[in-house]
Amino acid sequence: MFLENKVNKHKSSGWIEVICGSMFSGKTEELIRRLKRSIIAKQKVEIFKPKIDTRYSEDEVVSHDSNAINSTPVSTSSNILLLANDVEVVGIDEAQFFDDNLPEVCNQLANSGIRVIVAGLDMDFKGRPFGPMPQLLAIAEYVTKVHAICVNTGKLAHYSHRLNADQGVVKLGEKESYVPLSRDAYLEAINQEEEEIKKQS
Repeated sequence: MFLENKVNKHKSSGWIEVICGSMFSGKTEELIRRLKRSIIAKQKVEIFKPKIDTRYSEDEVVSHDSNAINSTPVSTSSNILLLANDVEVVGIDEAQFFDDNLPEVCNQLANSGIRVIVAGLDMDFKGRPFGPMPQLLAIAEYVTKVHAICVNTGKLAHYSHRLNADQGVVKLGEKESYVPLSRDAYLEAINQEEEEIKKQS
C-alpha cells in the first residue's frame, strides 16, 4: 500500500500515516509490517512506545500474534523528538496512551522530512475518542482503519468492550479484560450491564 521511497529531508516534507481500530484488530501487526518493509528497504527506522506498556515486553513492540520489533519506551511524546535523530521513518505504537502533544510531535517530524507511522485505539472502552487519536486522524495524510471480528456475532468489530467493572480509561489488558464487539453486540452488552446495575441498586 505504501512505498518505502527514500525521503530527501532537504527537498520535501514527510507525512503521517495512522493505523486505528479496536483491540485485536491487527493495528500493531500492520505497524510492524510497514516498519519491517522500511528496514528491508535499508531506511533508518526508529520505533517508540509508551513506557507504561509492558504487557509483552519492556523494550519491544509486540503484536497479539507475537510478532515483535525492537522499540524505545518513552514517558512523554517530547522524548520522541529528542531521540529521533538521523532517521527516515518513525513508528509509534499505542498512541492513545501518549499525552496531547503527540500530534504536534508527529507534525514536527513529518515537516522535517520523516515518514511517521502511528498505531492506536481510536476509541476507549466507553466508545469515546481516545487521547490524542482524534487529532492524529485529522492531520494524517493516510488513515487505515482495521477491524477485529466480533466474538458474539462474527461481524466486523468496531468496539473494545471491557469485561470488568473498572472505570479507569487507561487499563492495559488482553483477552481476559477486553473483547471486540460489533455495534449491535456492544449496545446489547452495555444495556445488559445497565440492567444489572439497576438490579443491584
